[in-house]
Parts: sequence; structure tokens; C-alpha cells
Amino acid sequence: MGIKTYNPYTPSRRNMTGSDFAEITKSTPEKSLLVSLKKTAGRNNQGKITVRHRGGGNRKKYRLIDFKRNKVGVPATVIGIEYDPNRTANIALICYADGEKTYILAPAGLTNGMTVMNGSGSEVKLGNCLPLGEIPVGTQIHNIEMYPGKGGQLVRSAGNSAQLMAREGKTATLRLPSGEMRMVPIICRATIGVVGNGDHSLINLGKAGRKRHMGFRPTVRGAAMNPNDHPHGGGEGKAPVGRSGPMTPWGKPALGMKTRKKNNKSNKMIIRRRDGKAVK
Repeated sequence: MGIKTYNPYTPSRRNMTGSDFAEITKSTPEKSLLVSLKKTAGRNNQGKITVRHRGGGNRKKYRLIDFKRNKVGVPATVIGIEYDPNRTANIALICYADGEKTYILAPAGLTNGMTVMNGSGSEVKLGNCLPLGEIPVGTQIHNIEMYPGKGGQLVRSAGNSAQLMAREGKTATLRLPSGEMRMVPIICRATIGVVGNGDHSLINLGKAGRKRHMGFRPTVRGAAMNPNDHPHGGGEGKAPVGRSGPMTPWGKPALGMKTRKKNNKSNKMIIRRRDGKAVK
């Protein structure tokens, strides 16, 4: 994938960049794999806002992605690489030998006509999905299961990959994109390769309207509010926050406050955190 620039015929166009969609080979989605998305604007089933600054945005349909890859031993041919509005990565439409079609995350280098396989005994090559116990140490992988049979949960964003560092007993040690070292059962599956669309993080939106098209609404600084609206509000001119540290609108510590549960069950699977500290 490459980045394209625009002629600066307006101020917002001057710094705007976008994808050239060089990897895309299929422009229309597979209708049988589309479902409608209901907009929630950040509200839960009680109508209460649980995620702020959401609303509006272009209408889009969800593509059903096969994260489990549980059709074992049946070869599938890549029909096309498509854009997915619901994620940073591109997706690949594959057709199994029995005629069934599914979407998978498209790794970098996957093109039309290539064949992919799922399950134990598959060849260790780009796009194939197999257990960690059968993948050579040092291989770059993505779409990794945390629990056998649940489907890939780790490393699914554009340009990301994890590395299989070691295997010992019933667990494999992975180095995740964050730098975290974590153990995963060797019977969990992963897909070979790096997630495609690696230049996604280099795109400059250029204007506020493009963010609104994505369904994001404006975020107002607390320091610009009144004291009754935010702990940072009030004061004459530009004033400091007036607290020991930054606060949320509800008076809780923000920006650096640890929110992970100290007795989280998966702590025992983490060898080294992304900040380089070992788990006690």
C-alpha cells in the first residue's frame, strides 16, 4: 500500500493524505457476508452514554470475518482483497473447494489466486492458520487465539505482527506488538504473516470533517469548561488544573492511572509487561 497526497487547493487539503488502495483488487463486497449495523452513538441498552464523543458518521455494513478459521483441511483460493470500513486492516475474500466463501484478515503479500489452508498439518506459509505448536520459533504471526477455539483476538490491526519466541511444555511464548511477552497455550491457532495495509498509521486526515465521517464527535478540553462542568474548569485566563494530577470529568485520576485489575486471572500468563517490568 502507498500513500497519496492531494493538491492544496484548500487549506485542509494541504496536509491531507490517503491510501492509494494499491492492495485492493475487489471493489464491491460479497452480499452474503454483509450484515446491517445499528448506530448506538456510544449508548448502551439503557440509553446511557458509555463511550463519549461518538455519533453520526457515514452509513456502513459489517463484513462477517472468519476469525476462527475452523474449516480444517479444505483448501481455499483468494478471490479478492477488499477495503473494510470497520477496521484498519484490509480483508480477503476466499472461496473453499466446496464453494463456501468467507472473509479473513488479509496479510501483507496475499494476492488473488493464492491458496490458504486451515488446521493442523497445514504448510507454514503466508495466510495459513495452524496451531502454535506447529509453527517454527521466530515466525511472524497474527490473528492469535487466547483460548482454544474462541477465534483470533490478538494482533489484528493493520501492519501488526507478533513473534513466536519459544515453546515449553503446553505453552508458547509470544512477543506482542506492544512489547509485552505473554504465554499462550500451544493448541491455540494463529495465522502466518504480518497484517496488511501497513501504511495506515501514516495517513493524515487533514480536516475535522473527515473525523466526523468516521462517527467521532468533538472533544472539548476540560480547562475550557466552567467549574461546574469539569474539575479543570474555571479560573482567570489560562489556569492550571488545580489538582495533584489530571482528572476525568467525574473527579477520578486520568492520564496514566492504571485500570487493570491487580488480581486479573491472565496475569500469570504475562511474563513481561509492555513497559519492560516483569510480572510479580
